[in-house]
Amino acid sequence: MARLRGTKDFWMAALRVEGTAFRTAVAAADPQAPVLSCPGWTTTRLVHHLGSIYDWVLGILAAPPDRRPEPPRVPEGLPTSAAAIDWWQERYDRLMGRLDDIDPDAPAWNWAPQPKRAAFWHRRMAHESAVHRWDAQAALSAATPIEAKLAADGIGEVLDSWLPAGRRRSSSPRYGVVHLVATDCAQEWFVRLRGAGMALLDTATILDDDRHPRARASGTASDLLLALWGRLDLDALELGGDVALLDALQPG
Repeated sequence: MARLRGTKDFWMAALRVEGTAFRTAVAAADPQAPVLSCPGWTTTRLVHHLGSIYDWVLGILAAPPDRRPEPPRVPEGLPTSAAAIDWWQERYDRLMGRLDDIDPDAPAWNWAPQPKRAAFWHRRMAHESAVHRWDAQAALSAATPIEAKLAADGIGEVLDSWLPAGRRRSSSPRYGVVHLVATDCAQEWFVRLRGAGMALLDTATILDDDRHPRARASGTASDLLLALWGRLDLDALELGGDVALLDALQPG
């Protein structure tokens, strides 16, 4: 089964949709309303976080590709209420302009075992914005699913970028094959867990003898992605086998 391959245009289109929806949601929310999917955060904290991530990525794209940046942080003294949304909008607009202008093949640092190219950040910012848009809408009890093709690419990003970089929530060693199925876009993934490591298997070449997963999870692409990111309980999915293996697929 062929895996979806994103492009700059695909990710930029997603960013436009998700950015607009994020602003609409946070503008409708009480600035101090809790964001239950991000424990301890308020709507204003969510706005500050996403705007600070945009600033961080703008700095990466302006720096030499071999320069490793400091970790992202939210500065002190940021504006609140409506001014916070305007602050976020300025950073969103700057990010959109920079990502629109830059060649996706231009050299750019990233933290993953991926080519050090700007396309990494087109993709990363689309998914960062989509998940946090969902967070903002969930604070209003009005969350809508992430578009299926974007969500499927987001699952791919977790499996080909976050987990191989060692960025996973659980440090418990797990062993065996896990099978994920997105029921609404004909996508599936086989992941072999190897203790602290993992391998994403190529569904086009995997042998039948290797298709014996110890755990399976299926659902819409959006539900799968949101469950991996801890936004939905795993019980929102159709589960089978040793479901304890699935915690090894949650990034962190």
